[in-house]
Amino acid sequence: MASDQDLVVETVRDILSAHEPFALTADTAWDAGLWADLAEAGLTGVGLPEEAGGSGGELADAVAVVRTLAAGAGAVPVAEQLLAAGPALLAAGLDLPDPAEPLTLAVAGAVTAEPVDDGDGPGRWQLTGTATDVAWAGVARHVAVLAAAPEGIEGAVLALVDAEGLATSDARNLAGEPRGSLVLGGAPAAGALLTPARTGEVRARFALTRAVQLAAALERVLAWTVQYAGERHQFGRPLGRFQAVQMELAEMAGEVTAVTALTDAAVQALDRGDDVVLAAAAAKVRAGAAVEVVARLAHQVHGAIGFTHEHKLHHLTRRLWSWRDEAGSELTWSQVLGVGLLARGGDDLWPALTRVV
Repeated sequence: MASDQDLVVETVRDILSAHEPFALTADTAWDAGLWADLAEAGLTGVGLPEEAGGSGGELADAVAVVRTLAAGAGAVPVAEQLLAAGPALLAAGLDLPDPAEPLTLAVAGAVTAEPVDDGDGPGRWQLTGTATDVAWAGVARHVAVLAAAPEGIEGAVLALVDAEGLATSDARNLAGEPRGSLVLGGAPAAGALLTPARTGEVRARFALTRAVQLAAALERVLAWTVQYAGERHQFGRPLGRFQAVQMELAEMAGEVTAVTALTDAAVQALDRGDDVVLAAAAAKVRAGAAVEVVARLAHQVHGAIGFTHEHKLHHLTRRLWSWRDEAGSELTWSQVLGVGLLARGGDDLWPALTRVV
C-alpha cells in the first residue's frame, strides 16, 4: 500500500509532467504555471504546520517534494520555501506568509537592521543595504533576510520583507534561475534577533537545502547515464559493455551513494532536533565535490548529445554547477566543519567524525 509520502511524490510528478520543465530554456526565469498548480494542490506548504498556515506533514514529506522537483528541473522556489526560509521564520517566532505566495531566503550581502519605535511594539525593524545572490529575486513575493544586528549586539536579525516594489537586479545563475540583488532602502520588516548559534543554524539549513537538491539531481543524472549506456550501441555492442565505461559508471555511483548517505544523515539529524551545522556542512561539501565527477563523466558517456539544447541532461548539470556554489561553497563549509570538529577537543574528535561522516 502506498504511503502518504508516496502519494505526495506521485502528485508532484504528475504536476511536473504536465508542464514539461525540461523544455524550458535558460532564459526562462521561472515556471509560474507550475508554481500555481503546486500551490493549488497545497504542495507549497508541505512540512509547515497547519496552525501557521502550512499544509502540515513531516520534514521527510517536504524533503520528498524538494527532491522530486530538483530531479525534475522544476523552476520554482519550493526548496527555499519549505526547507530554508519557512522553517527559519517559524523557529524565530515570526508569522509565515501565505504559502501560495513565493518565499525565499537572503543570507548574503551587506544588510543592516535597526529597531523601529513606532508604537507597534517589539519586532519591527528597518532594513538598509543590499542583499546579493538572492534566489528567485524578482519572483519571490516575500524574502526572509538575514541582516546584521545593530552595533554592539551579538548575532543577527532575521526579518521578513514584502519584496513587492523593491528594486532587484536581473542576474541569473547558469541554469537561468534568478539570483539577483535586492535593494533595501529602509524597508520595514517584522523581525527577530537571533543568537550567533541560531544564525549559524539558519545558514546551515540553507546549505542543507542545496545539498538535498544536489543529491536528487545527481541521482537522476546517474540513472540517465546508466540507461543511455545500456541503450546506445557502438562497434556492435552497448556502451555499458565496454570496461572503460563500466568503470566510469561505477565511479559515478560511488559518488552519488556517498552524497545521498550524508544528506540523508543530515536530514535525520535535523528531524531529531540535533545540532545540524556540522552534518549540513559535511553534506554540502560532499555534494559539491561529487558534482565535478558526476557531471563530467555523465557528459563524457553521453558525448556531444548531452550538451545540445534538445537534450535533458544539460538542464540538470547546469543546476548542479550552479547549486554547488550557492549557500556557501565547499571551501566555506570545509572551514566550518574543521573549526567545529576541532572545537570538540581531541577526545571527541573521532566520535564526532564518525557521527558526521
